[in-house]
Amino acid sequence: MQAVFLPGNKQVEIRSIPVPEVGPDDVLLEMHASCICRSDLSLYYGNAVVGGGDATGGFVCGHEPAGTVVATGEAVTEFAVGDRVAVYLAIGCGVCAHCRRGDMHLCPKWKCLGFTYDGGNAEFIKVPARNLLKVPDHMSAVAAAISTDAFGTLFSACRKVGVNGLSRIGIWGLGPMGSAGVLAAKALGGQVVALDPIAERREFARKLGADLVLDPTDPQAAEAIREFSGEGLTGAIDCSGNTAAHNMALDALAPLGRMAFVGENAQTTIRPSDQLIRKQLTVLGSWYFGINEYQDILSTLSTHKIDLERLATHTFRLDEAETAFRLFDQRETEKAVFVR
Repeated sequence: MQAVFLPGNKQVEIRSIPVPEVGPDDVLLEMHASCICRSDLSLYYGNAVVGGGDATGGFVCGHEPAGTVVATGEAVTEFAVGDRVAVYLAIGCGVCAHCRRGDMHLCPKWKCLGFTYDGGNAEFIKVPARNLLKVPDHMSAVAAAISTDAFGTLFSACRKVGVNGLSRIGIWGLGPMGSAGVLAAKALGGQVVALDPIAERREFARKLGADLVLDPTDPQAAEAIREFSGEGLTGAIDCSGNTAAHNMALDALAPLGRMAFVGENAQTTIRPSDQLIRKQLTVLGSWYFGINEYQDILSTLSTHKIDLERLATHTFRLDEAETAFRLFDQRETEKAVFVR
């Protein structure tokens, strides 16, 4: 089968490798959609954010896949050939407290699809059956893939900051994750101000339902947030990983507000006394969602008739992987998806 590897230094390799053999608890999926994520660029450059040097080039990339079950191990009873599924990216031990709770990405022995375990940018993928997320018949493979890391992560972040019908939420960074955050926050009832320096992204966020869009580099942006929020925002989500955005968001939060850091950043600088302590803010990291949240994710998508395919700006074949990653790196695409 064809599979995509990222050995670093902006190299993309399409290799021919054997179709995986399933073990007793595994399933084999024929892949139909697999998204490119900004974190994949850490593999593309050779500084993997998960797994370090062991991840670079050693595994099939792609951690947001969706496909159809084509074979099952002898111990698999809850899934059958023909089932349409997405895949939860964290493969945990299954028995630690985190796995039992559904947070396999916090398991001390976890492996990450596409980084430290063969991922979805291939014709087939083998995963443990417990990692499958069954999707409804009406959901396309592209939407199913986006429903995991992109929408699922931001849905969980919105929950962590307490988005509801009384919320005034700021979202910094309007790439695929931030755009998904706009959809999730609106579905959960929040009023949303969306911020990004790129005009096209702001306009897209407006079309997705953002109540106010702002250029964070505009000197009047902070005042516009105050007019929008009154006392201040009840919640903020940063998808940019930018220190200036961190500080702007913390400054914009009302007392007792909550902020989730989603965008990757090795370090940042804030002012704890003024921004956190005196306002008694809650600041947390939000990297993924618990597998037990997925039914609520599907219910939210269905109830609010959210079309996740709107987030997919470009699609590619596997044999176009070099072009796909180059354009994604150059920010000439937003959410890019391999389709078969």
